[in-house]
Amino acid sequence: MEVKLDKRYELPVGAEQAWAVLCDIHAVARCMPGAQITEQLDATHYKGTVKSKVGPAVMQFGGDIEVLGLDTAAKSMQMLGKGADKSGSSASMELKAHLEAGATAGTSVLVGVATIVVSGKLAQFGSRLLVPVSDAMLAQFADNFRAAAAAAPAPEPVAAAAAAGSAPAAAAAAEPRAAVVVTPAPVKELNALALMWTVFKGWLAGLFGGKRA
Repeated sequence: MEVKLDKRYELPVGAEQAWAVLCDIHAVARCMPGAQITEQLDATHYKGTVKSKVGPAVMQFGGDIEVLGLDTAAKSMQMLGKGADKSGSSASMELKAHLEAGATAGTSVLVGVATIVVSGKLAQFGSRLLVPVSDAMLAQFADNFRAAAAAAPAPEPVAAAAAAGSAPAAAAAAEPRAAVVVTPAPVKELNALALMWTVFKGWLAGLFGGKRA
């Protein structure tokens, strides 16, 4: 079963500051509920896990992540993740994301297109459940991404200082910069029941809202 999602999330920081998170696959993984990178194989290949909690039971997916593209000029990234659990369920997600300037100064928009393919027990839920659950997961991801982007250091206005004829500033611009480090958040299992409850509440709101109209 295949599900496609096209999302836009407003961010309270500029695109340059948000890019410090989007270009870091470790930081991106930490924003996804229940996800964790466990091993880096090379510059573009990683191994990771996703933990999902359903009541007292905890399920764990193990899989691989491949960075398919990273474009600093366009502030875009593309990645492919594949995983499976012991029951035989499997899932893959190809994600294309980029940053756009926001409607006001100091803001930006995270734009993402995800193609999710599931098989096994996961496919039995059908798109009517998988789509809203995926929406709820991505909403949590967006909240975490906003927090990580806000915590990232703001870019220095080097270009403006250099244009003013500041020799020290121009020299500083030529020096290599240290990598941005985003403090990792504690890894928590993805609570599937909580996600389903969120979806159910949204369904009730739409149902009764429609009746009132």
